[in-house]
Amino acid sequence: MMLWLKTFHLLFVIAWMAGVFYLPRILVHYLEGTAAQEDTRRLVIMAERLFWFSVVMAGMVFITGFWLWLGYGVTGDWLYAKLFFVLLLLIYQAQTLRYIARMKAGNLLYNSLFFRLFNEAALILLVPILILAVMKPF
Repeated sequence: MMLWLKTFHLLFVIAWMAGVFYLPRILVHYLEGTAAQEDTRRLVIMAERLFWFSVVMAGMVFITGFWLWLGYGVTGDWLYAKLFFVLLLLIYQAQTLRYIARMKAGNLLYNSLFFRLFNEAALILLVPILILAVMKPF
């Protein structure tokens, strides 16, 4: 039973991260499309839908993660460190929502290079989460 739960937890993590990684790219495309005077309305709709999909997936990650914690228990401080980085990832996602709201209002304050770099921040947060979850160093 626990292996099935772990499998679904990982599936939800993958789906959540797909949204987290692609949302800043939509912002890049929006800015570059607007600069080229292209119709970017569809990108706004895509960003909103993808954001809420990723929120649902994040919720499923937390539900299955909590269930795993109940099944396995807390086995080390690695879990608290991992949860710290997960919290930072949630803050990152909340900031993405702010950027989507600005995009919807036509008021993005940064250029496409900023959002390309912003996109890399999610990976920087994900790497220690993976290392901590797999290696369990402490």
